[in-house]
Amino acid sequence: MSFVIHGATGAHGAPLFDLMLEKGLDARAAVRDLDKSGGRPAVLADAASLPSLEAAYRNAEGIFVHLPQVPEPLRVEYAGNILTAIERSRPTRVVFSTSGVIVDEPGSPLQAGEDSAIGLLLRGLRESGVSHAVIAPRLYLENLTLPMVIEPVKATGILRYPIRADLPVSWSSHADIAEVALRLLTDTSVSGIVGVGHLPGLTGPQLAEAFGAHLGRAVTFVSQPPEEFRTELEPFIGPAAAAIASFYQALSERRDNVIAEATSAQALIGLSPRRVADWLKSV
Repeated sequence: MSFVIHGATGAHGAPLFDLMLEKGLDARAAVRDLDKSGGRPAVLADAASLPSLEAAYRNAEGIFVHLPQVPEPLRVEYAGNILTAIERSRPTRVVFSTSGVIVDEPGSPLQAGEDSAIGLLLRGLRESGVSHAVIAPRLYLENLTLPMVIEPVKATGILRYPIRADLPVSWSSHADIAEVALRLLTDTSVSGIVGVGHLPGLTGPQLAEAFGAHLGRAVTFVSQPPEEFRTELEPFIGPAAAAIASFYQALSERRDNVIAEATSAQALIGLSPRRVADWLKSV
């Protein structure tokens, strides 16, 4: 039986796909065009095509679900197709990453809405009866490698990012997510939400200190206006940048963006995220 990995050809799923292949597991990249799989194990699974998803999920041991950064109406469509395919094909296990959307703070204005793509997937998985776990990170360290973020760090020693300097954040890397996803796909004893990220959370100046130590010179954190960040991000991801900027604007009014210790990967499965210094060495 195989594992189907959504996003296996992109930044979010590739580390998990590579890790599973290294472990000798039968992992297949979910792709829309088999001719573009690069000769690696793949299965036709287009989130816009319910029949392809049903066929890909049938008899699968596990599914890793990640929704792409596309306009929300498309994400809702994809979520509906994925849920229907799961309900019909009944894979043994499903692990879904929220990719930073908050899902473990009921009552918070930043909690995923019931009718959002993330909310639909959460509710649908609960109601499906299929064994599942939900990986809930907060912010990705890889965001700090975006050109408009990393280039000023290298050129002027300024780390600019659209969060308050004093906002503690549970940062994690894509490699951290891969390790947690692998454990949850192969060990079904843990269900529900599993938060991934640093505890306690790290502030902007702490990130800058880690960058400075890595580069061997002083780095200073500067809080960037979210709207300015949007204009710089839009050339890379298009209209989806607006929703991301709105999220960062809302974060500016919070006291933190930190996972709950009780449902953290540290507490539930004994896995901690890499230190920022170690992550920097790997990138």
